[in-house]
Amino acid sequence: MKIIGLTGGIASGKSTIISALQRLGAIIIDSDEVAHAIIEPDKPAWEDIIELFGREILNDDLTINRAKLGALVFDNPEYLKELNKITHPRVIERFQDDLCSIKSRNPDAVVVMEVPLLYETNLDRICDEVWVVWVDRETQIKRLMQRESLDRENAIKRIDAQMSLDEKARRADRVIDNTDNIQETIVIATKYFNEIL
Repeated sequence: MKIIGLTGGIASGKSTIISALQRLGAIIIDSDEVAHAIIEPDKPAWEDIIELFGREILNDDLTINRAKLGALVFDNPEYLKELNKITHPRVIERFQDDLCSIKSRNPDAVVVMEVPLLYETNLDRICDEVWVVWVDRETQIKRLMQRESLDRENAIKRIDAQMSLDEKARRADRVIDNTDNIQETIVIATKYFNEIL
């Protein structure tokens, strides 16, 4: 089994690459899906988050209102640190379970773990290769403002809460520039995928 860690920054276009790699036969583990699953009502992480932030971050159906939670943690680095302490160990544990399960079913699988905080959580250590989806900072800011309907100041706050894309690219085995033409980006991702088979 080969494990590719795919990372990048918020609004760098990771999901476009993931879709292309899935079509090529990669098995995808999506950290956002895992993160959503571990904070469902009455799960241990949900309980810890409510204890820390209070019930005012809940929707009527008791799910966590991610927009409210995001507004809190991106305005307060200490809150973000505490939230990460609650969620990261559980996400990593779930990843390890998923990888064991995939390996037992399909030892020749190519698994792509899509993890925005790959380096910050040290998950790069379990990867055979790390690929970074890169865009220039101004493109990233504009995409995030558009996608999340944020003003520039709040978009920058969210981008600056993560390791810079330039630093991630410096550490990566392969970099996919996703600034301009989406078709070219997919061609590069396909080439990289075929080279590791």
